[in-house]
Amino acid sequence: MSVKIKYLGHSAFLIENKNFSIIIDPFLTGNEMFVNDKSVEKVNDILITHAHGDHLGDAVDLSKRTGAQISAIFEVANYCTRKGAKAQGLNIGGKVPFEWGTANWLTAAHSSSLPDGSYGGCPASILITIDGIKIFHAGDTGLHSDLKMIGEFYKPDIALLPIGGFFTMGIEEAVEATKWLGCKTVIPMHYNTFPPIKANPEEFKTQIAIETMADCIILKSNEIFEV
Repeated sequence: MSVKIKYLGHSAFLIENKNFSIIIDPFLTGNEMFVNDKSVEKVNDILITHAHGDHLGDAVDLSKRTGAQISAIFEVANYCTRKGAKAQGLNIGGKVPFEWGTANWLTAAHSSSLPDGSYGGCPASILITIDGIKIFHAGDTGLHSDLKMIGEFYKPDIALLPIGGFFTMGIEEAVEATKWLGCKTVIPMHYNTFPPIKANPEEFKTQIAIETMADCIILKSNEIFEV
């Protein structure tokens, strides 16, 4: 059984196996990289790293349309519930069971505020385990030492890492994060959506090849990496 990772642009990914579909950080409306994809209307679960609009994105409307539950840090989940979505709140360190596997909400070095300006709880990264494959979505983050712990303890197979700089780590830091995580595969995200986060993924791929043992997979929007 294979797992498919589809890039939807920015930091949004659709992860699918034979029976389930999970979307992470569904920033679709206003995301010029997003190619209209009807498969997002069939999601079973919506996972959110933090409250910023380019990550929370379309989560509330998508939950209302599909009935899919949003799983997010407590403050974000409460906001989504107030807006009429189906949501469950959780926190850093929790291992959450799903029909398709588990997800751990882990640390990220960033900030988090809701669309109304209120506190969005702590920012997070998410480690998904599906069909025995561990996929680590780093969320928005700078380089931080917990990435070493995540590599040593959780041992992700695949890492989705921001490379755009300015708001998050850039290429140099993402290469170091790849080393610390010890993952077999790394996929860059959170770049070229807006002018401040312009970055060249080919430069990242070159540095990954020189400095690590990982394979770098560059995905265009709607492209799929299959494991």
